[in-house]
Amino acid sequence: MTGTTAKTAVTADEVAQMAAGPKSTTPGRLGALGRAEFTLLVRNRTALFSALFVPIVMVVAIKSSLDRIDLSSTGISAVEAAMTGGVGMALIMIIYSNLVSAYTARREQLVLKRLRTGETSDREILIGTALPAATLAVGQCAVMVAAGVAFLGLGGPRRPELLVCGMLAGIVLLTALAAVTAAFTRSPESAQITTMPLFLVSALGSGLFIPLEALPDRIAFVCELLPTTGVMTLIRAGWLGGTDGADVLGAAVNAVVWTVLAVFAVQRWFRWEPRR
Repeated sequence: MTGTTAKTAVTADEVAQMAAGPKSTTPGRLGALGRAEFTLLVRNRTALFSALFVPIVMVVAIKSSLDRIDLSSTGISAVEAAMTGGVGMALIMIIYSNLVSAYTARREQLVLKRLRTGETSDREILIGTALPAATLAVGQCAVMVAAGVAFLGLGGPRRPELLVCGMLAGIVLLTALAAVTAAFTRSPESAQITTMPLFLVSALGSGLFIPLEALPDRIAFVCELLPTTGVMTLIRAGWLGGTDGADVLGAAVNAVVWTVLAVFAVQRWFRWEPRR
C-alpha cells in the first residue's frame, strides 16, 4: 500500500481536532475519529482502489491457479476455494495492508501524539483508526458472498455463525497485526515492504490460494500454525461446511492465541512517536 498523499497529510490535523476534542462518551470519540479516518481513506484514491479492486483481481488469479491443481481430495471446487480465499484476501488487503500504512502515516505526522493529549485513550485511537477499514472489509466480504451465491452457483453459507465469527476474528487479528507491523515501519511508503512477509505467508500457507487439504500432511501441519490459518478455516467452514468440530475448535484456538499474542505485542512495541 502506498502512503498518504500531500493532500491527505494536510488533513491529518483534522483527525486530531475531531477526535481529541471534548467528547463525553467513548462512542462519540470513536465516531469522530472514524469519520475523520474515512475522509482520509476516500481522499487517498490509491489506497481505496487497492482495497476495493485488488481482492477481486486476486480471486481471478486464485481461480486460474487452482484450475491446474487437482482438488479432488479436498472436497471443494476451484470456484469455492477461490471465493473463500477472496474473502480472506479482502480482509488482508483492506484491514492489514491499509492500516499499516495508516498507523505509520498518523505516527509520522504527529497525529497519534496529539490525540493522546486529549480524552481519547490509546485503545480508542487504534480502534477508531481501524473503523473505516473494518466497515469497508465487512461490506466487501458481503458483496463477495452475495456474488458467489447469485452468479457463480455457490450455495449460501452452511454455517453463517462460523462465517461471521471468522470475519470478526480476522478483523481483530489483522488490526492488531497491522499495529505491530507499523511499529517496525519507518514510513507509509515502506509499508509495501513490511507487509509483504505476512501477505506471502498467508497467501501460500494459510489456505488463501491452495486449500491445506491439497498439501502434504507435514506441510499442512506446519501451515495450520500460521497466524491467519484459523481465520481462513472458520471462513471456509462457515461458507462451505464439511468441517468437523475438532477442526473448528482448533481454528478458533489458533485465532484466539494469535490475537492475544498480537495484542500483547502492540502493548509492548507500538510506537507513538515518529521514527527519527
